[in-house]
Amino acid sequence: MAEGSNGSPTVPQSCGDGSPTRVLCVRDASTTDKPRARKSTSASQTESNTDAKPYMCGECGYRTAWESTLSRHMRTHTGEKPFKCDQCGYSAARRSNLNRHLAEHTGDKPYMCGECGYRAARKSNLSDHMRTHTGEKPYKCDQCDYSAAHKKSFDLHLAKHTGDKPYMCGECGYRTTLKSLLSRHMRTHTSVKPFKCGQCDYSAARKCSFDLHLAMHTGDTPYMCEECRYRTTKKSDLVNHMRTHTGEKPYKCDQCDYSAAHKSTLNQNLAKHTGDKPYMCGECGYRTAWKSALSDHMRTHTGYKPYKCDLCDYSAAHKSALNQHLAKHTGDKPYMCGECGYRTANKSHLSDHVRTHTGEKPYKCDQCDYSATQSSALYQHLAVHTGDKPYMCGECGYRTAKKCTLSRHMRTRTGDKPYKCDQCDYSTTVESTLDNHYKTHR
Repeated sequence: MAEGSNGSPTVPQSCGDGSPTRVLCVRDASTTDKPRARKSTSASQTESNTDAKPYMCGECGYRTAWESTLSRHMRTHTGEKPFKCDQCGYSAARRSNLNRHLAEHTGDKPYMCGECGYRAARKSNLSDHMRTHTGEKPYKCDQCDYSAAHKKSFDLHLAKHTGDKPYMCGECGYRTTLKSLLSRHMRTHTSVKPFKCGQCDYSAARKCSFDLHLAMHTGDTPYMCEECRYRTTKKSDLVNHMRTHTGEKPYKCDQCDYSAAHKSTLNQNLAKHTGDKPYMCGECGYRTAWKSALSDHMRTHTGYKPYKCDLCDYSAAHKSALNQHLAKHTGDKPYMCGECGYRTANKSHLSDHVRTHTGEKPYKCDQCDYSATQSSALYQHLAVHTGDKPYMCGECGYRTAKKCTLSRHMRTRTGDKPYKCDQCDYSTTVESTLDNHYKTHR
């Protein structure tokens, strides 16, 4: 029998349920202390994975070294969420998730960035944020030269190599690489919106949408451009903004030489190759490649203008139009041309302007040699070939190839003059006419 350091005998005992765990509980025979687990010094250095991870899930074969970890894992199969929020109906499978949720009620953000003052409720969020300053990308792909600052981005990238999409929706067959994306997708079937705002009646299906909404209450814009001091609530917006300075276009079309700064723009280009337009208007038969474009189009029928200016009675059908309008109140023009100092309130306007310097005409017609600096000009040109006039007035049947022309036409019927001069009582149906009017005040 082995002797303890104080001369008392120690008794080796098997822990747990008798399974070969290679762990000994060392108990001092002279005390009543609880058992203390340690690795057996006699265990082989080549012990198997089964020995090292004795706890196994009977559903999927997952193994772990800890019983508590197995218990937590089992909740992914049972759906059990034992940790309940006492302020709303939220529940979680893990205590750490509940703690993060509680911070949304309290507004507590104890973790602060020493570089820019950004604050976060979670230490992990602060760590992620710090990489925007350091440029660190610790996650490296071993199949190409890709690297990422965040593991989620890295996991998504790896799926491009493997094609693996293990998570599947039982309702419609949708498959995805990430469990979190499947959870988000399921809400399109259930309409569940678990993220509730404590300051108004807003709720959201996605946390990123909820975080953006909260920023409207707090005014928090933690992400800042060092070039022009542009600030935003979203890291992704800052990344996109930086490309206006660098000219980077990482998204490449595999069917032509087109490249884009934003994935959404590349998707638009791809739709030109496939001709796929799955979204159709039930009113007039208009078809589009994008769900968001259909939503925008429907407002030409309904007249719905959900975006309201809180400084005047202006309202808009599209958020981009409201943002342009707000710039007239604030005078804010965060986007600047590095060539001539031209400033604008809209990122897209800056991109259009820069092409006056470069002469670039990235939008090519596939039926003739026409090219354009703006996608809207190309769409107008394509109508010459197709004769397509998808925009129709529900009052008189007037049709046009351009959405803006239909909007202008509708105002002739309604008498609506949304473009108002803030220096006198002049108003007009056409924005360009208002711009000309402003010159009379100069």
